[in-house]
Amino acid sequence: MGETKIEEKTVEEQIEAIEEENRKLGLWNQIKEDFSVPKLNDPALNSNLELFFNYPGVWAIINHRVAHRLYKKNFKITSRIIMGLTQFLCNMDIHPAATIGRRVFIDHGIGVVIGETAIIEEDVLIYQGVTLGGVSLNKGKRHPTIKANSVIGSGAKVLGNITVGKNGKVGANSVVICDVPKNSTAVGVPAKVLKRDNKNGRLNHGDLPDINKEMFEYLLKRVALLEHAIKDHDGIDLSNEDQDLECIYKKFIGAMNSIK
Repeated sequence: MGETKIEEKTVEEQIEAIEEENRKLGLWNQIKEDFSVPKLNDPALNSNLELFFNYPGVWAIINHRVAHRLYKKNFKITSRIIMGLTQFLCNMDIHPAATIGRRVFIDHGIGVVIGETAIIEEDVLIYQGVTLGGVSLNKGKRHPTIKANSVIGSGAKVLGNITVGKNGKVGANSVVICDVPKNSTAVGVPAKVLKRDNKNGRLNHGDLPDINKEMFEYLLKRVALLEHAIKDHDGIDLSNEDQDLECIYKKFIGAMNSIK
């Protein structure tokens, strides 16, 4: 789809751009392309035979390709049956009306949920346990839009009619309820944008800050500051207790610093 400014398009135009790209490729060529995607994304793949038995995410996407075309031709019950069987066999719940672009890869895939009005552009990587869900009962657009080259970490929940921008990254187990700008990384509950202009192709969880660890460290220092202020003001002697607490504090900080 090139470098089009998709952000300026309406929802209908975004869907039509993806649908047109899929139509130009054709169903059979698209299925062949889907089978080739794991070779680029998963170093654990050793043979083509594994694709048939160990990659439910690939089968879920391929089944969706067929069901989506039937859904668009108004064979809605048939398409729902296909995706119902896919849910039973692959343990993934993907609505046949969801718009999914080329080379989307669901790695491992168990527990993935993709809602009816979700839009996923090309070259998106989704890990297990991800939910692209809705928070509204309205009939309109109520599920997320995931822009090209994005990565959604395992267990992440992206909820509502929001957008994860191009090259966006969502950390594992994050809950995203607001837009994520392009080239940015969002982490936490609710998710906050921690990195911008991050254009690398993978989500390196080891490089992300530990928010809980930093908060604990802040709270400990704040409590210590308040205790010293109270002692200085009231003239209380807690020197013995201070020594014991200081030892515990140092051990705790040491343990926290050892976590990577």
